[in-house]
Amino acid sequence: MVLAVKQVCYVSLPWESFQRNMNQVGPDSLIRPRLTDPAIFENYVAEIRLDGKPVQLALWDTAGQEEYERLRPLSYAKAHVILIAFSVDTPDSLDNVTVKWVEEVRNICGAQIPIILVGCKADLRPAAGSSADGKQYVTRQRAQAVAQEIGARGYKECSALNNQGVDDVFEAATRASMIVREVKAESGEEHSGGCGCVLC
Repeated sequence: MVLAVKQVCYVSLPWESFQRNMNQVGPDSLIRPRLTDPAIFENYVAEIRLDGKPVQLALWDTAGQEEYERLRPLSYAKAHVILIAFSVDTPDSLDNVTVKWVEEVRNICGAQIPIILVGCKADLRPAAGSSADGKQYVTRQRAQAVAQEIGARGYKECSALNNQGVDDVFEAATRASMIVREVKAESGEEHSGGCGCVLC
């Protein structure tokens, strides 16, 4: 799943509304409630606090289904940060990060786009890394190694169900976006009203 952060700006909006929306499970639940019909793109506004100031993020969620493969890259336009999410209870989803998502993002956005790798459903992983029935889970160490391998700015884990780590994910995206914004301003590059983030 890819999420593009398109705009970051300081605002005066209630923090509680963002927290109320973070009560589902998995990558999609980072930004929206479950939908019955998948959409090609969904865009949302998330409100977070960064250094005590309210910040508003414009988020673009992309459809991961194959039938949208030709349209999905349109959501990457003007993104300044990419969040690539996988589920810790589905090792294949981490494999897709290296096989599919990173290559697609780098080909479209360029090698310099900041990527943050996000492990979702962290609450489901047992401490041992596998369950009593033998089901395998992605370990934090494995995910951190993949983050380093793909050149990600960092690795974050979260559980939207328990609202653990969600704030850290969006804070990391906001900080990366602000850095991109500052670099563009210093270099004289034009930017249109802020920065962005995409969730894969």
